[in-house]
Amino acid sequence: MAQSARNTVKSVERTFRIIGGLQELGGAGVTELSTHLDLPKSTVHNYLSTLEQEAYVVKVDDQYRIGLRFLEHGAYARNQSQIFEIARPELDRLANETGELCNLLVEEHGKGTYLYRTRGENAVRVKEHVGNRVCLHSTALGKAILAHLSEERVDEIIERHGLPATTDRTVTDRDELSETLAEIRERGVAFDDEERLSGLRCVAAPVLSNDDRVLGAISVSGPSHRFENERFREELPKRVLETANVLELNVTYS
Repeated sequence: MAQSARNTVKSVERTFRIIGGLQELGGAGVTELSTHLDLPKSTVHNYLSTLEQEAYVVKVDDQYRIGLRFLEHGAYARNQSQIFEIARPELDRLANETGELCNLLVEEHGKGTYLYRTRGENAVRVKEHVGNRVCLHSTALGKAILAHLSEERVDEIIERHGLPATTDRTVTDRDELSETLAEIRERGVAFDDEERLSGLRCVAAPVLSNDDRVLGAISVSGPSHRFENERFREELPKRVLETANVLELNVTYS
């Protein structure tokens, strides 16, 4: 459930609707985008022309697509995160040691954003990429973060975004989620047992500051047939916790 701001600027809202529509469609012409957004063709054309002028979209023949200028802003925003540069080499090491996909997620505006992903030699390929935003309750990374937020903040996030299911294993009940978060706080790690993507499991741990603020979470992900039994419940949690501890020390003393 989206939270409405007061005194919004309609033209800005429409600009971002158009940008979002282009991304959803993977690029589009004026007519297709107009139909997709239910906006007049003349309006869509004017906005796209302005965005092209400012280098935020690119036009090839009659098709518009998102321009690389957004990458400048995204890279700048990522580099502002305290944890990104510190986490990158440690996640690379973890990926090499486990052979799997390793991730860094941070919370912003009640959702999780992937800041970094790195692959070991056996890592699965998934559609999600750096910059993707996800609901926190549906991932081990997100649950590791939620477990270290105040109950009031968790309620705010659920009020804003709900508890939508992405697979039939996603936790969608508030009371069940509360129990899960309590277990995460007790054992230190969070598990994702095909709760976001069918066939994919994940082990995650939070990264905390020295005053117990949650800075983000790191994880190892892989196919369910490789994430089983002792490896899933003991070996990988130990490795993820060790890496999170190194990051916390580096954050504290850097």
